[in-house]
Order: sequence, then structure tokens, then C-alpha cells
Amino acid sequence: MANMKLSDELVWRGFNNQTTFSDITELDKKKYKLYFGVDPSADSMQAGNLASAMMVRVFIAHGHEATLLIGGATGLIGDPTDKAKERDLQDPQVVASNVQKIVKQYHNLYGQKIRIVNNQDWFKGIGYIDFLREVGVHFSLTPLLQRDYVTSRIGADGSGMSYAEFSYSLIQGYDFYHLNKVYDIDLQVCGSDQWGNSISGVDLIRRKAGKTAHIYSAPLIINKTSGVKFGKSESGAIWLDEQKTSVFKFYQFWLNTDDESVADYLKIFTDISIDKFTEVMKDFESNKSSRSAQKMLAIEVTNIVHGKDRTKTVQKVCDTLFGDSDFLSLGKKEIEILKEEINFCKINNVESLPAVINHCGLSVSNSEAARFIEAGSISVNGKKIFPSDENPFAKGYNLIKRGKNNFAIMEYK
Repeated sequence: MANMKLSDELVWRGFNNQTTFSDITELDKKKYKLYFGVDPSADSMQAGNLASAMMVRVFIAHGHEATLLIGGATGLIGDPTDKAKERDLQDPQVVASNVQKIVKQYHNLYGQKIRIVNNQDWFKGIGYIDFLREVGVHFSLTPLLQRDYVTSRIGADGSGMSYAEFSYSLIQGYDFYHLNKVYDIDLQVCGSDQWGNSISGVDLIRRKAGKTAHIYSAPLIINKTSGVKFGKSESGAIWLDEQKTSVFKFYQFWLNTDDESVADYLKIFTDISIDKFTEVMKDFESNKSSRSAQKMLAIEVTNIVHGKDRTKTVQKVCDTLFGDSDFLSLGKKEIEILKEEINFCKINNVESLPAVINHCGLSVSNSEAARFIEAGSISVNGKKIFPSDENPFAKGYNLIKRGKNNFAIMEYK
């Protein structure tokens, strides 16, 4: 960000937690070569993964060189951090497929501004005895056993931990050592949950290479209203893959951000400048019912993940459902999105208005539909309908709405 040092921007955006730097202004004195890691435990990133990804974008914007490590090897073991029990081992072909899909998502986020490596490329050539001699001898059991995620699993009430998962920290430590040796990478950035594993790399670099390496971590994002880890909705995880979470639902997730959290999320999950942020929040605070901050958040995050064209399309759809935009002005792309997201029905003949409302799933019976119409709760293409109205439907597609949040697309032949 113009006129703001990296250390200042990291603090302003909320990307400041534990670090090995005695003072984070050291980040302003040289350009670091950094890396951050992602394990392919699923075939897509979640919204929660975006925080670290956006932090890396800040480093890149300030001229630092970034490398993404995809854990094709570590994904075969599974990260035990914050896991109450042993993960099921994934099939190697599934992990390899996950790697390809996640790499594509990160290319979309960064373009050509980042190097992407896979730790399977170097681990596939390392023998077990070689690993013990080259890496294992440099780790003492005592600090490894004292890590929180280990003690919680091997204590009296724990579920236990396999040697494979226990060794995960050594594998991640070797990743940092390898990247330092091959690419001269001297900084790992991570979420706070990866602090212990990252320390393993710093220690190994010091012991094997006699060099100093550093860690910079960001706090995990917690929803201020619910108090739970960020990245899920009532229907489950919010994925970056539109086949798992549609662009419409993705946009809606950010649009539904609570008032208490929206300022933090704007700084963390978008590239917004401090001047623009101040302007947006001033407008929002003067009229919170406008939800201007949430709208800015939804637009900017969806732009970053899905591109501006898809964002404009879902924005138009949402403005039609929840605003004053004219449904009949929607094009084919917008209609197709709506058909996937809300009730869709076809009608050849309009025998009665209640029958249509019921057929489209907006009531449990014709009589209930009649009561909704009598009460003025039903609108067609933005206009309320009443019992005395004649056929209000246009040929083609119509938007039927009951109340504020119940919708159906009806195709009228």
C-alpha cells in the first residue's frame, strides 16, 4: 500500500501474531524470500484459507518474493494440528488430484507472481534411514512431546497418535530446510496453528546449515458474533471451488457478514486501501441498514476469487432478489444462476393464482397460497398480486417472491 511500510500494513490489516523477529520492522529493511504451505487434504481451499493467502499478497505487493509449497508428501500423512483424533490416510491418487486443483486456485489468486513447488518432488527420493540420519538426529523428543497437539492426544483422555502423525513436524521442518538450501528462502509465513511445526524448520536450518531463518504468523480468524473459527455457514464450509460452493452462495456468505466483523474482514480479505476503507466505514457507520460495507466486502472478495465478470453477474442476481432491480431485465446467465439457487417450476396453464404459488413450492397447499395472496405477501416480477388480479405472468421466466426471502423461478409456456 502506497506510503505505508510492510510492517505497518500487516499490523493495520490484523496480520500480526507470533514471530521470531525481535521487531517486525526488520521486514522493512530487506526483501525476504518467503514461503507458505498448504496441505491437499481436500480438493479445494476454504474461505478460512484466504486469510494467509491475502497476507502473502501484502508481502508480494511490498516486493518480497513468495513461494507456495503444496504438500503432496505431507498430505499423504495428514497434519495432526488441532485434530482430536487420527486422520484417515488418503489414497495417493486422490492427494495428487487435490494438488492439481489447489494449484489452479492459487494460480488464479496470484497469477505469475508466485513460485509453486510440491514437497513430493523431493521426498520421493529420500530413504527412511537417510531421513533419520539427516533430519531425525537433530530433533529432541522432549520439545516435540510438549507441543499442545501432542499432549492432548497422548494424555489420559486422548485418542492417541501414530508415529506417522508424530513425525509430521519433522517433515515440515525439512521442507523449510530444503527451500532454504535450494531457493535461499529465509522466512515462513503461516497461521498461528502452524507455529510449532514452523519452529522445527527454523531449528533444523540453524543446526544443519548454521543460518538464521524466521517465522511470521497471522492469528486464526474467529467470528466475533459466534466465537467459532471463520469459514463456515449454516450449510457447511464455504469453498473456493464453485462446484462445491456456487459463486452465488459465496457472494451471499460475505454479504451476510455481521456488523461487528465487517471492518476486520474488509482489511483481511480484500486489497482495500486505508483511504478507501475509511471512506467505506464512514458511510457504513452513518447508515448501517444500507449494508454498504458488506456489499463492498462481497464484491471485492468475489472479484479476487472468481473474477469480475462472475461477480457482476451474481451481484445483479442478488440485487434482483433482495433489492429493486427489474427481474425482466436479467439475461440468460443470470437466469441460469437463479434456477440453480432457488425453486424452479414450469407452468403451461394458469388455472388459478394459488395453484401456481403452491406448484412452485411457496406454500404447502392452495388454501395457504390463497391466504398469502390475500395478505399481499406474494409478488410477481416485483409487483404484488391480489386475488382480483388477472394472469400476472409474462411469457418465459417469472420471479415469484413470498415475503422477503422465499423465491421461485417459474417458466410460463
